[in-house]
Amino acid sequence: MHELSVCQGLLREVARMAAEHDAVAVDRIVLQVGGLSGVEPPLLERAFEVARAGTLAEAAELEIRAGPVVVLCRECGSRGEVPVNRLLCPGCGDWRVEVVEGEELLLLTIDMETV
Repeated sequence: MHELSVCQGLLREVARMAAEHDAVAVDRIVLQVGGLSGVEPPLLERAFEVARAGTLAEAAELEIRAGPVVVLCRECGSRGEVPVNRLLCPGCGDWRVEVVEGEELLLLTIDMETV
């Protein structure tokens, strides 16, 4: 389960940002998970429960938002959102598309308590 290592990296970044702002605790973390990121949100939530122990985010809530999958067609130039399991041009239906959104895992917000 690589979600645990993803959470550990996330919490390292959260700790770095918390230190920059002299935070004493982290209350909430908001992530956007792209449908093609390779990260499973339910597994990420479970891994977060384990990884946050003993950190500033020990009592933090993890909010996960699903990010869109967006493709750009190499044939007709259309750009649009598509289902994860159907990477075809939304305009002409061609299969020659480039994924322009949906592979990312973004840290959107950290709510911290400062001194």
